[in-house]
Amino acid sequence: MAAGSRSSLFVSEYFSQSAQRLSFYSWYGNAKVFHFHVPEDTVLLRWLLQASRGKEPECTSMEVTVHFRYGAPPVINPLGTHFPANATVRPSYNISITLSSAVQNTTFVNITTPAAGDWFIAAHLPEAAGRIEVKGFSTPCTYMFQADMFVLRLTDMPVLEPGVAMPQTIVSPAKVFVPKYTARMWFELRSCVTSERKPCAVRVVLGSITLPQSFQRIVTCTGNVNCSVSLESLPWEKWLQIMVESLGTANATVSLEMLASFTDCRPGSTSSFLNFSSLNQSQAGSGSGSPTPSTGMVLRNTSDQRSFCLQNQPVVREDLDVVSVRYRLLNGPSVAVYSISPTLLLLNLNSGMDSGGSLVVNLLLNKVQANATVVACVSAASPVLSLNSTQNCSTAFFQGYPLSLSTSSAEAMLIVLYPQTDDWFLSLQLICLKGQSECNTAEAKVTVIAYLTPCFNDCGPYGQCSLLRRHGYLYAGCSCKAGWSGWSCTDDTKAQSVGAQNLATLLLTLSNLMFLPAIVVAVYRYYLVEASVYTYTMFFSTFYHACDQPGIAVMCIMDYDTLQYCDFLGSVVSIWVTILCMSRVKKILKYVLFVLGSLLIAMSLQLDRRGVWNMMGPCLFALAIMISAWVYHGVKRRHCYPSSWKRWVFYLLPGITLAFIAISVYAFMETNENYYYTHSIWHVLVAGSVAFLLPPRDKHKKPWAWSQKLTCRYQICQNDREELYAVT
Repeated sequence: MAAGSRSSLFVSEYFSQSAQRLSFYSWYGNAKVFHFHVPEDTVLLRWLLQASRGKEPECTSMEVTVHFRYGAPPVINPLGTHFPANATVRPSYNISITLSSAVQNTTFVNITTPAAGDWFIAAHLPEAAGRIEVKGFSTPCTYMFQADMFVLRLTDMPVLEPGVAMPQTIVSPAKVFVPKYTARMWFELRSCVTSERKPCAVRVVLGSITLPQSFQRIVTCTGNVNCSVSLESLPWEKWLQIMVESLGTANATVSLEMLASFTDCRPGSTSSFLNFSSLNQSQAGSGSGSPTPSTGMVLRNTSDQRSFCLQNQPVVREDLDVVSVRYRLLNGPSVAVYSISPTLLLLNLNSGMDSGGSLVVNLLLNKVQANATVVACVSAASPVLSLNSTQNCSTAFFQGYPLSLSTSSAEAMLIVLYPQTDDWFLSLQLICLKGQSECNTAEAKVTVIAYLTPCFNDCGPYGQCSLLRRHGYLYAGCSCKAGWSGWSCTDDTKAQSVGAQNLATLLLTLSNLMFLPAIVVAVYRYYLVEASVYTYTMFFSTFYHACDQPGIAVMCIMDYDTLQYCDFLGSVVSIWVTILCMSRVKKILKYVLFVLGSLLIAMSLQLDRRGVWNMMGPCLFALAIMISAWVYHGVKRRHCYPSSWKRWVFYLLPGITLAFIAISVYAFMETNENYYYTHSIWHVLVAGSVAFLLPPRDKHKKPWAWSQKLTCRYQICQNDREELYAVT
């Protein structure tokens, strides 16, 4: 949503996104991301951050952490885990909002002269406790967060033309367009006068603010002399904001002239540096005495055909999938690197959907002379056009990522997590340690492999790469398992050993064998349908947990979702048929309830597999039927049902106790750390309670006598017929 209102030369706009429910942090998917686009010529950006909590009794004071970043989602590390080797990590800019009451907390964050483009906000709660909660058993506290953006932009910002002095009164900022292949900009303030006829005192701010780091150039100018600044490696094909602020009295009017000239760098074997300034020599010589480029000034010897400012290597971008790009060099994977000028490769990440992955640059040195080093720099928005042993791989408004190759270290890798949306450049140049003159005729061969991937190394064997979405924006994150952690699941500080993984798998699978006693008891007492259900549950629970393991001890006999559904269905139906069997209703009614209940349970599990009422609902309904049947039998027989005290002491009470302990363990004790043990105990307790709770066989049923079954097949039917016509 945007709304505009004109006031003088400024327009205010408002952008809002719907509120999101915050989660406790365990991986990047728990952070709620907001994506905004700041328009050009914005002079003021204000974030309105609103956080609130619900009124549930479980709600307590909570701290919300909010991260900001320009160009890409923030790279955060609330858990203090390790990042993968060769990954670049720069801390994000963040603030904290404390929720101490149910009243909404409102916070403002102001940014002057923000950079135009994509801005991201990520918000999350503290680290998750790790307890496994049954859905619907308790009501968790609701924490909400919403971010709104207000911008104030200038509708007709003055444009500074290269080489043309522009008179300016300090009222509003100006901007200048940086053309492609610009190597250097010369900016100068001249003819500064005040209305009070006093010496000028102004501050010049070049560039816009970006977070978490800002590289604005600030120059303070005092007196009547000219003030100048030279900038190298500016962002190509972008507008550069120039803000001049008066440091004098508030009522004084300051007038001055601004002048910008560019030094151009054109690729090619015969290119030279051309100057676009229109100033003559006398104008350039006046002022502070600083050397100013003049028209036609040649910084390199054009007669030398090898003298060119850069060697441009053509690169083709191949889109493979969502947040997945491969860069292919047209001239082959190896590029030639010289000492005279850098070799430049353009890596286009400007589609607007590339900042949610990881940019990987891998360099392999194939050929180089002794005592020579290939230095490289990966930078965004603008390339580094002069690499040497003293330069720190920095551009005018960005700190790049340096790499180095030599005979002793022939391979280098760089991983840029969530690279900002922009054109990225890879600059390579050959440097000789004993002197640059030795490298004039030397050549190095470097193999370049560059690609964009959703998750580096696909999160490894102990992680799962997940694509996350916020409206139309996609970004990726790693969900780790088996105790592994970190951005790419490479932190093994709390990782489970292979032995522990095997033990966990054995516990969760073999504990289901405790259903064998229940199956034997059911078959012995002629409860064949119940025994079939227990067998079904034991089988699918065993293989579901064998497939559900986070480590390497995994075996899946069919699709994971199918195994999970069958396990949940068997568990609930087992409870359903056991309680109905205990109720001792008529057979025809019992089997109708078996089938009808199983169908309803299958439907409810399809709607919500982890809902607490999928288990509690059938249990309560079956208990109501059982209690009604027991009351009916007790009233009819005029004594307590079941009537045997041995049945209560040795079977019912132990079975009920095991069932209650199992429910307590399942609902209150399970965590991510002890899941393997507590859930195995749940299997043992539930299976044991079933064996105790199954009622004895009918009186007319005799124990299994296999010899009699082989000789007389009608014995059971004869007994049923006698029981049917018996008078009691």
